[in-house]
Amino acid sequence: MSEKINIRGVYFDNVNMDEAMQTVKSMIDTDVFSYMFTPNSEIVQSCIENPELYEVINSASLVIPDGIGVVYASKILKTPLKEKVPGCEVAEKIMQYAAKTGDGVFFFGGGKKCEERDAVSVIAAEKMKEKYPGLNVVGTRDGYFTNDDVPSIIDEINASGAKILFVCLGAPKQEKWIYENRDALKVNFAAGLGGTLDVFAGIAKRAPEFFLKTNLEWFYRLLCMPTRLGRMMKLPKFLFGTIINKNKGFDNK
Repeated sequence: MSEKINIRGVYFDNVNMDEAMQTVKSMIDTDVFSYMFTPNSEIVQSCIENPELYEVINSASLVIPDGIGVVYASKILKTPLKEKVPGCEVAEKIMQYAAKTGDGVFFFGGGKKCEERDAVSVIAAEKMKEKYPGLNVVGTRDGYFTNDDVPSIIDEINASGAKILFVCLGAPKQEKWIYENRDALKVNFAAGLGGTLDVFAGIAKRAPEFFLKTNLEWFYRLLCMPTRLGRMMKLPKFLFGTIINKNKGFDNK
């Protein structure tokens, strides 16, 4: 079991990329449902502002820091996390692993089919199978649904025989969906992965290497989408709040 680090009430696993993947592989290979969440500072700030989210996020079997802001906060709190572990990169490594094992994967989320293109989940599946020969994508489903659709979506996922489920509905919708349906899902491992299917499908691009290496991916996203400014303001709010409040009020699980 990895050490848990309390960052403003969210308990992160103190793992590097290799350790995270070791844990994920173990979960995939065990016939007990486990799931991974990948909070960044924006999601932690959402928990602070909406405390009911703490139970959801902290329920995950594995909680990895998907954002440099969380790592900075851990240093401010003098309980440093080993490194940022981007969920998108973990997802890529899971695809590599599944291509070797033949474990079935289900993609759930992304935009629906339109006149210009197929559903994002379908495009992502095609591109990933091309990139990783042997990858067994056993099902896809777009991210548009009502509460009445949920039972049939779960039936579809369970009937597919998938061991691995990527839920890409955006935070905190994807985390809530996994949490609320954790007893009904028959997969071995699920992960909430935000816009990962858009990246897999080639619709969205990760930041260039320079921005990734200098921990400025957030700035690249802002340059590409200035409309994200409101969301991005949660980062300084989170860091200043950490400096001022530390873990006050968040010391107990």
